[in-house]
Amino acid sequence: MKNLTKNKTFLSIAPSVISILIGFAIGFLVLLVSNPAYAGRGFLTLLSGGFSGGVKGIGNVLYTATPIILTGLSVGFAFRTGLFNIGASGQFIIGAFTAVFIGVKWTFLPPEIHWIVALMGAAIAGGIWAMVPGLLKAYRNVNEVIASIMMNYIGMYLVNFMVVQFIYDSMKNQSLTPSAAIIPKLGMDILFPGSSINFGFVIAILAAILIYFILMRTTFGFELKACGFNRHASEYAGMNSKRNIWMSMMIAGMLSGLGGGLLYLTGSGKHIIVVDVLAAEGFNGISVALLGLSNPLGIILSALFIAYITVGGFYMQPQFVPEAVSIMIGVIIYLSAFSLFFKDWIIKTIKRIGVKG
Repeated sequence: MKNLTKNKTFLSIAPSVISILIGFAIGFLVLLVSNPAYAGRGFLTLLSGGFSGGVKGIGNVLYTATPIILTGLSVGFAFRTGLFNIGASGQFIIGAFTAVFIGVKWTFLPPEIHWIVALMGAAIAGGIWAMVPGLLKAYRNVNEVIASIMMNYIGMYLVNFMVVQFIYDSMKNQSLTPSAAIIPKLGMDILFPGSSINFGFVIAILAAILIYFILMRTTFGFELKACGFNRHASEYAGMNSKRNIWMSMMIAGMLSGLGGGLLYLTGSGKHIIVVDVLAAEGFNGISVALLGLSNPLGIILSALFIAYITVGGFYMQPQFVPEAVSIMIGVIIYLSAFSLFFKDWIIKTIKRIGVKG
């Protein structure tokens, strides 16, 4: 039994599975209260997820997972370097605006590279936005949670203002369509006909692989993690902790900004709506990172899971009102935040049983 506490695979999977199962149980109770007659059928539809829509549904799961893979990587990368990037929402919408602005205004670019430049602009804008709390943390020891929360709201209101000023569709209270910078399908529409998926999903997977390589296989990644574990010890070892802190936040912001670009350059009718609401994808990224235990590969799986139940919730309508579906999915996502708690509980329980044995 004690060997289980040293089994990294078991400790990585078990807490997330427990969180998901408890979330499903509470979600089922929500369905019973909402519509008892269809609760069982609705729950099975949720479990079927994207498979309820066939190949098209699976494609939509991958499409839904794309932006939250990036925001999950953003939060998870910061976690691994000792920082809590709760500003992914602001970085996400800043990146989204930059991508759409370039897509709408920079018509002088060749169509073949227009979407690439727009995505690069989104990543750069998100990185600059996150670098502000990073610099404050590094040089003035300002808590990055407070600073990044404030940047969320500044980003939201700034984007609302900038959309109205530069790329506004007044008839629909939303941004214009960046029709010249749409991410190409590159065969994804053939694999998943009828769905909204495009090459953005592949970009998200490549980003996860790159982050994994940086964290696990490079000296730079080692220094970032060392600084996160103990800033003073890393300084004593000769590492530049201040540089590592703001660079970590900048990379996290670039990931969130890229996620915003990938969502709004799809050509599937997605627009930046001028409302005073923070981008949900940024906060979903926190759940994705926690459920995936901040491991880039785990983040991919947890993002796919959340996208899976989200698409499954779509197929539960009209038997269940959207609010009931949202509550149930929200409960499951909320419970995912307890993964670390369950990990500690599992370790303590196994040790206790081993001692008694």
